[in-house]
Amino acid sequence: MNIIDTDVHERAEMHALLPYLAPEWRKYITDFGWQPERLLPFAQFATGGLDRQDAKLPDGRPGGSDLSLLRSQLLDEYDIDYAVLTGWLDASALHPGWSEFKTALMSAYNDWQLETWVEREPRLLGSVHVNAHDPVGAAREIDRIGSHPKMMQVVLYFGDKAFGDPYYHPIFEAAVRNNLPVGMHHSENSPTALGFHRYFIEWHTLVPQVFMSEMVSLIFNGVFDKYPELKVIMIEGGTTYVPHLMSRADQQYKELRSEVPWVKRMPSDIIREHFRFATQPTEEMSAKQFLAMIDAVGSEDLFCFSTDYPHWDFDSPVEALPAGLPESLQRKIFYQNAQNLYPKMPALKPR
Repeated sequence: MNIIDTDVHERAEMHALLPYLAPEWRKYITDFGWQPERLLPFAQFATGGLDRQDAKLPDGRPGGSDLSLLRSQLLDEYDIDYAVLTGWLDASALHPGWSEFKTALMSAYNDWQLETWVEREPRLLGSVHVNAHDPVGAAREIDRIGSHPKMMQVVLYFGDKAFGDPYYHPIFEAAVRNNLPVGMHHSENSPTALGFHRYFIEWHTLVPQVFMSEMVSLIFNGVFDKYPELKVIMIEGGTTYVPHLMSRADQQYKELRSEVPWVKRMPSDIIREHFRFATQPTEEMSAKQFLAMIDAVGSEDLFCFSTDYPHWDFDSPVEALPAGLPESLQRKIFYQNAQNLYPKMPALKPR
């Protein structure tokens, strides 16, 4: 069966980005020692930390740093047709300070990603990284590089900002202008409703909260009424929260829709039309339970397979979905839904 992986993380060391930065921005790293801030007060509680132990390099570099290892462990091992790179360094989840530098840094990252990964491996596809704290600069970057045939989407990592705010709308306008969906991904700077708690297990259990928060923001701020062609894929939040959010948002809309008269449809209908969801991290369930979830969301078209390679909670294509699902549904999840989401997805060779 064909497979499209919608969440694969490549990793850049800071010094690797220097050749792609103008001198006035390069000094922020070389002279000032800038490093991206990390608010999460824990390390991942796993043998390899953030990454699979076997994905780390002998020289100490983290997983996602070496193309040949990624080829071996992911693309070749599981016969992946295409994998969408979602990166690691994204200014949208960082503090808004030094915004001009971070906008330039995202341009450098995009050029580095294309040259180091995408143009060296035909099965890898890119994402346009932007600094959401500078929406005009973000739109300019999307226009600069979004037409590249192997750039599949704009990607926004989120911290604690709700992207439905009209301040961020130039980003969505540029994405639509360039016929690109927007991938939204949580980060180590994404809080729960109560911050970061005492233990990693608490934070990780509650990661879906920030996805629900972003979806509610986009829906009720009228982003899809303003940009009816926009598609969004929520990445690395799993799937099981979706039925609950649909039901809850529909009920609130029935009771409070006069507050948001620009929203013309039920939230569940907006979700079915405009949102897609990368499957990782999957939760253990039977085929019966999985099919009940599909029935609850009212569509087989919402879920797109992802591995989250090289992270510690990697989902293997062999084990991610429960045994016994109809083959037609498996095909939709493993590749057809992603084909329909990404306008520039290359054609697949039938298997």
